[in-house]
Amino acid sequence: MKQIAKTMTVAGLLASGWMVCAEEVEIPAMPANPPPHWLTYHLVHPGPGGAFPGDPNCAFFWKGNYHLHYIYEYKGVNFAHVSSDDMVHWKWQPTTLTPKFTGHGMFSGTGFFTKEGKPAIIYHGWRSGRNQIAIAQDDNLETWSKPYPLEPKVRPDQDGSKIANWDPDAWLDGDSYYALSGGNPGSGKPPTLFKSADLKNWEYLGLFLDHDMPDVKKGEDVSCPNFFKIGDKYMLLCISHNLGCRYYLGEWKNEKFSPDFHGRMTWNGKNFFAPESLLTKDGRRVMWAWLIDLPIEPSGVQSLPRELSLPKDGVLRIKPLKELESLRYDAKQEEDIAVKGDAAYTLKEISGNALELEVTFKTPMAKECGLDVLCDRNGANGLRVAYIPERKTLMVGNVDALFELKPGEDLTLRVFIDKNLVEVFANDRQAALAARRGYAPENIGVRLFSRGGDVEVKQVRSWRMKSIYAGQ
Repeated sequence: MKQIAKTMTVAGLLASGWMVCAEEVEIPAMPANPPPHWLTYHLVHPGPGGAFPGDPNCAFFWKGNYHLHYIYEYKGVNFAHVSSDDMVHWKWQPTTLTPKFTGHGMFSGTGFFTKEGKPAIIYHGWRSGRNQIAIAQDDNLETWSKPYPLEPKVRPDQDGSKIANWDPDAWLDGDSYYALSGGNPGSGKPPTLFKSADLKNWEYLGLFLDHDMPDVKKGEDVSCPNFFKIGDKYMLLCISHNLGCRYYLGEWKNEKFSPDFHGRMTWNGKNFFAPESLLTKDGRRVMWAWLIDLPIEPSGVQSLPRELSLPKDGVLRIKPLKELESLRYDAKQEEDIAVKGDAAYTLKEISGNALELEVTFKTPMAKECGLDVLCDRNGANGLRVAYIPERKTLMVGNVDALFELKPGEDLTLRVFIDKNLVEVFANDRQAALAARRGYAPENIGVRLFSRGGDVEVKQVRSWRMKSIYAGQ
C-alpha cells in the first residue's frame, strides 16, 4: 500500500532567506498483509526502497511527540521520519529530507535544540564533503531550513588536515554550541571538535578525546557519535565500523572529553549498530540501534528501545523501555520449578514467537543455566539463552556478552521474542540479541535447562505481545 503526502506550501521565504521543502513525497507504509515472517513489534522499514543503511538518526521529544529519523535508499539516500506518543507505536510522516531538497544524500547525524528552543539536525551530507545543519520550521518536523555546511575557521597554528568531516553530533552547552566530527585515529583523522555562538560561524578546537582507552583496538573509528550527560558522567555512544556499538564514560571539561571507561554493546560481529538516543519527557535516556547482518526481515529493523542510566555505583544500567509493557496480554506464570542438572524442563503453558518472558533463577550455582526458546515440538533445536559463570558470559545464540553476577545475586532474564529475533536483558546490566536462522512458525516451545548442577527457578512470567502495526 502506498500513500502520497499532500503538497506543503509556505508563504514566501523565511526571514533568514533559507528555502524550505515543498515537494510531493511518498510515505513509507506497512502493507495490509505483510509476509508472516516479518517482525511485529520492532520498528522496521516496510518500503519503498530498502533501509540499508538503516541508521536511526535525529531523535527528539517535541511538542508532545517523539520523532525519529532513519536512513533508507529510494531515489537517493533519504531520512525517513516516524513519530509516536509512546516510542512503541510509530506513524510514518512525509519523507522531506531527501537529496532533491538538500542537494546531497542523508547520512548519519543527530538532533539537538537551538538556544531559541527549536529542533535542529546535524548530519553528514553524502557526497557533499561536509557535515550539514538544518533547523526545523514547523512543529511537525516536516519542514526544514535549507541545509548549510559546517565550515570551521582554522587558525594558522592549527592542523586542519585532521578534520574528517564525518558522522557528526552537536549539542548546546551554556551559551556555546559544540559539534563533534567522527573519525579514525589510525587514519590521521581522529574525532575533532568545533565551537560556535550562532550555529553559523564555527571555530576549530582540535581533538575531541584527550586520550583513548587501552582496550580499544587499533584502527577502531568513532562513527555515529552521540554525546550526552548521564548520571555524574558523560557518555560518548558510538560505533566502530568493524565491531559495532560501543561507549565511553568520562569527564567533559575544558572543552575536552577525558574517558575513564570503555564498554561494548555488541559481540561476535557488529549486529548492534549506529546508535541514537533522546531524552524523554520525564528525563529518561532512551536509545535505539540498527540491527545489521541478522537473518531478519524486512530491512531497517531497529532494536527495541533501551533505557540507559548511570547510578552512583558507576555501572551502566540497560533495560527495556517501560512503555513496551503496553503490548502485553494473556499473562501466564509458573513458580518454584526445580531443574535437575543436565536435564531440561519444558514449560507446559508458556510458548510463542511474539512473547515476553521474565525468568528468575535463584543464585545459580550450576556451570550453566538458562532457557531455550523457539523450540520444536520435541523441545529441541531452540535458540539458547544461557548464563555461564565460569566464563562470566551471557550467551544468546552464538553471541557471548560479558556478564557476571554479584555473590548471592539472583539472575533475572527478560527475553523478548519477535518471530525469529530474540533480545535479552540480564539484571538490567547487560543486553544481547541474536536471531535464529529462518522463521519456523511451528517452533514456539520454551524450556528451562541446567548443566553441571541443579537450579531453582523462582518464577517464570510470560505475556503475549501485540503487534505495533494496524491489521496484524
